[in-house]
Amino acid sequence: MNHPISTYEARRDQFAETARRLGRQYLRFSYVRLVAFVAGAGLSILVGASWGLVAGFVFGSLFLFFFGKFVRWHQSIQQSQKHHEALARMNALEISAQKNDFSGFADGAEFIDVEHPFSVDLDLFGPFSFFQFTNRTSTTIGRQKLAQYLTRQTTQTEILARQKALSELKNELDWRQHFQAFGLALRDSPEHLKALQAWLDAPPFVSNNPGYKMALIGAPLWTIFSLVALILWVPWQFGFLFLIPPGWVIKKTLSKVSQTHLQTTHAESILSAYAQLIRHIESQAFQSEKLAGLQSFFFKTTPSASQKIDALSHLIHQLNVRYNFFAIFLNISVLWDLKYIARLEKWKSEAKNFLPDWFNSLAEFEALNSLSTLLYNNPEWTFPVIHDQPVLVAKALGHPLIAAEKRVCNDIEIPTRGHIKLITGSNMAGKSTFLRTVGLNIVLSMAGAPVCAQSLKLPPLRVYTSMRTQDALHEST
Repeated sequence: MNHPISTYEARRDQFAETARRLGRQYLRFSYVRLVAFVAGAGLSILVGASWGLVAGFVFGSLFLFFFGKFVRWHQSIQQSQKHHEALARMNALEISAQKNDFSGFADGAEFIDVEHPFSVDLDLFGPFSFFQFTNRTSTTIGRQKLAQYLTRQTTQTEILARQKALSELKNELDWRQHFQAFGLALRDSPEHLKALQAWLDAPPFVSNNPGYKMALIGAPLWTIFSLVALILWVPWQFGFLFLIPPGWVIKKTLSKVSQTHLQTTHAESILSAYAQLIRHIESQAFQSEKLAGLQSFFFKTTPSASQKIDALSHLIHQLNVRYNFFAIFLNISVLWDLKYIARLEKWKSEAKNFLPDWFNSLAEFEALNSLSTLLYNNPEWTFPVIHDQPVLVAKALGHPLIAAEKRVCNDIEIPTRGHIKLITGSNMAGKSTFLRTVGLNIVLSMAGAPVCAQSLKLPPLRVYTSMRTQDALHEST
């Protein structure tokens, strides 16, 4: 078996070369695209001048149709280039991590909780923490789920299910890295997700209002009538009168539309990235019960979760058209904002209740992907055996954050009921490091992750620590 660092180096070079090749290809076709547009526009004018306006219009329409397809294909080259650049960057980060530099990953400082029973003493979160060492998530919900894995108690059944899931994912390096790369450029935040949730929880205001629904039907008809009237018999000086009905509706709904827009606008790119991540999950055939069960949530609707979330992202994109200069004309003619608010509300009524399961499954896949990378990067680590005997027995137990060449491993046996073990020694002898070694490996065991040991057997345990003293004078402590 190759050492992970050699695999990462080969993949970094491979993906970087592919990205450079795609970049050159994109540049070449940029010139082709420019020439094609100029030639197509010129030919459309020439055909119109030679065979009439109708022929020119037909030729121009056909040209724009095929040119649009070419543009989309051209853009797909750029997207592929960026994806391969992300893959190369990821492998470079893994190479650094193999050299004990994992500063390129989020450290989870937002999860530091001084009231937690053990996370502060065991350095779970913050700079140079175990979370930073392990974290390979791209989304806010993924980071939150990984933090939950490391800090919350779970059942023995769930621990074993996670171990099987990690064993399966460990061997899917290509799938795992593409999954991670799809989210690498994502910049979501808890605030944006809370805003989206506020919209999901808000009652509809268009769907429940017959007057607004009638206005949406009548707006395009009124626009056509107004144009015909202005052309045939109404003096143009009185044209402003035709703006009064749509203007009244726009004014009446402006505050509600603006509130919905404010709650959803930042979710467009977030949801698009989530959909891509979920699409990647949907495309894989999983064998372990845990992974297959999480994946099944994405197929509980027709179309699947990735398509439904993509559709929501597209609807928000259409609502974001209100930033455009021409939005005023769209609103006056067809009540554009109200039209897409109604479509958003329809989506919400159909799919809102599925979102929590979709987001939770995505978050779990990210957490499991992180822990499976931990397993892949440390082939000498092993899964603990969770048994019913009240004793912890470890062989060659080491601290995960200490480099292998500097790590001092120890055997230990501790009864887990009614037993106290005293650790003695001089200052700087490694007493606290040993205590953290035991505590951190128990945390890993309870998360379903591999442990830094030759072997470890233990029952389900709750961890409590008291290793650091922090005075709080305002509480007289």
